[in-house]
Amino acid sequence: MSSDRFIKERKNAWQRLEDLLKLLDRSALRRLHREEVRELGRIYRRTSSDLAIARAESRDPRLVNYLNSLVIRAHGRIYRADAAEGRHRARRFFARDFPSVFRRTWRYTALSFGVFLLFGALSFAGTWRDAEFSELAGVPPFERQTILEKKPRWWENLNEANQIGATFIATNNIQVTFFAFAYGALLGLGTLYVMVVNGASIGSVLALTYRAGYGHELVTFMAGHGVIELTCIFIAGGAGLLFGTAILFPGDISRFDNLRLRGREAIQLVVGCVPLLAVAGLIEGFISPAAIPPAMKFSVAGMTGVALYSYLLLAGRGSETRA
Repeated sequence: MSSDRFIKERKNAWQRLEDLLKLLDRSALRRLHREEVRELGRIYRRTSSDLAIARAESRDPRLVNYLNSLVIRAHGRIYRADAAEGRHRARRFFARDFPSVFRRTWRYTALSFGVFLLFGALSFAGTWRDAEFSELAGVPPFERQTILEKKPRWWENLNEANQIGATFIATNNIQVTFFAFAYGALLGLGTLYVMVVNGASIGSVLALTYRAGYGHELVTFMAGHGVIELTCIFIAGGAGLLFGTAILFPGDISRFDNLRLRGREAIQLVVGCVPLLAVAGLIEGFISPAAIPPAMKFSVAGMTGVALYSYLLLAGRGSETRA
């Protein structure tokens, strides 16, 4: 094919690509109509192919330069727009979607919290009456003995390597959160098991430290990071129960559709907890074990609690009203 014929057959598409790029210069990709976005992608791929043909057949260097410039402009605008759209979706998710889903599904989170609290209280009472009861709560005998003998506080070791400790803690918390959610696939029973085990274990350890005379030190250590950390575990437990009940009680729609809808909400809850758990890990690694007055640690607990629940209960309400 001659150069003139090649240009004649393709120039309308190139001109259309230029027009679409000019539209993008004045607005964002999401402001274009759906058909315009599809057309942009189609013409961009076709122009890239034209550039390859022009280079392979050694056509007019001015044509090669023109097509190369056009393709570079289109590539930059398309992928920069994709990145901007991704940032916009992330902002929208944390500013509106995550707290909105939390409010819609709060009953499942409350049930998760209730199970944790019930078995935590029972385990605390049982261990307070008889230290050996802690074995039923999953505390090994050697660990019970270490706690009762007032051996060096295990949380103080975090001060020796805060960075490593904070990273390990955040990773472990995220792992527990995902387990609480994932076990919901076992008809919700797996999630209940995770809540029971964690509640019983914490309740038993608290009782052992109070029997040994330093329970207030453990509570002071837990206060700073505990509000965020435990809230996230309860939310993840609620997500697991949400998923499990979607299987058991599909309601008026098909089980598959119910799983798809509730599963999406459950995943949103878990994903929203990840950055919160990272913050809890930083507090647990740097503030909770630090040799600072207990009042400061409880102040951190109060401030994080107010900030977290203000966010969960209030963020995105304006968007819900407009919707």
